[in-house]
Amino acid sequence: MQAAMKIATRAGVPHKAARGFSTSATFDLPVDFKGHLCEPPPQQAEATKEELLEYHKNMFLIRRMEIAADGEYKARNIRGFCHLYDGQEAIAQGIEAAFTREDDVITTYRCHGMALVRGSSVQAIFEELLGFRNGVSRGKGGSMHMYNKSSNFYGGAAIVGAQVPIGAGLGFSHKYRRENESDKMNVSIAMYGDGSANQGQVWEAANMAALWKLPVIFACENNEYGMGTSVNRSSYITEYYKQGNTIPGIFIDGMDVLAVREGMKFVKDYCGSGNGPMYVELKTYRYHGHSMSDPGISYRTRDEVTNVRQSRDPIELVKKRLVEAGFSTEDELKEIEKALRKEVQDALKAAKESSVPDDSELATDIYTTGKKMGDGPRLESEMPSVVRMPDITNNLHY
Repeated sequence: MQAAMKIATRAGVPHKAARGFSTSATFDLPVDFKGHLCEPPPQQAEATKEELLEYHKNMFLIRRMEIAADGEYKARNIRGFCHLYDGQEAIAQGIEAAFTREDDVITTYRCHGMALVRGSSVQAIFEELLGFRNGVSRGKGGSMHMYNKSSNFYGGAAIVGAQVPIGAGLGFSHKYRRENESDKMNVSIAMYGDGSANQGQVWEAANMAALWKLPVIFACENNEYGMGTSVNRSSYITEYYKQGNTIPGIFIDGMDVLAVREGMKFVKDYCGSGNGPMYVELKTYRYHGHSMSDPGISYRTRDEVTNVRQSRDPIELVKKRLVEAGFSTEDELKEIEKALRKEVQDALKAAKESSVPDDSELATDIYTTGKKMGDGPRLESEMPSVVRMPDITNNLHY
């Protein structure tokens, strides 16, 4: 028998293979890629058992982490803004599978999932949400400001669309540091939502990236609602992969992790080869409201959300492929998910045993000497001798 069994079917999953013999399978991708000014990638993806199990694990961790965060927010242990990622897990995992850690990622304030796949632990993410000292940003960033410089994850940006020009700048750095014109470049991806797609700063960044042929991917996570406004009410062009006019783009099913991975490999190769930027539309859906203050059913129905859960859920699609490829059984996946639930609960319990940062952290990570602290990416802080404060006696109404 061949070492790798490759069987594809129209349904998007292979015929059941003999368990224990096949090491990989080739899957048809049921939702077509669409290309704008380019030929889209093939409609198939090969994946091994180990890859699919890894994708399932990470996506399920994101799902359970966000559900736990929902509970902690409602218990008032998490304060401030909180935007959850459940439903969109395939995008974060698919991008991570297509990229290396030398590629740069910057995203929106809905950043918990990307923080996890880029190397932050569940406990560190929980601590950040709780405002505790060992959080991703030492408890000073909260839900919207998570970073990991060691894996070139530049956050979480709280201002709508503000991350996109920064992503273009990260792409500029890759081109600037390239030694030879023929060298393949790493890329940057600037992720934004459909609610940001028509902002001026997005268009300006895309214009500059095209003018200078920067290796930048402009990736729109189209979850169909910008806060509570549907795309049909906010955008004249609702096919966001076509927004670049003369910049090529592709449409990707953002609910299928293999489609995201294969699409992003294609886009990375195009941009990294010196062809300039590309637009990407990742069609997805969020199960929660825009933020924890939004019940999420005033502008859409419960039936709509339920229908997506039942017909397009990204985790269920991975599980279906694992079972029908003969890589795993439903009982085995249940045991894996049971263990992952416990892992999330243990991480939350450990996080809640921590505490807020010391008062001395209040002025750190603002000014720096430029010197590294230890082996990590953090720089030594420099305290200013004088901190100017407003003089309220100068207020006209004092």
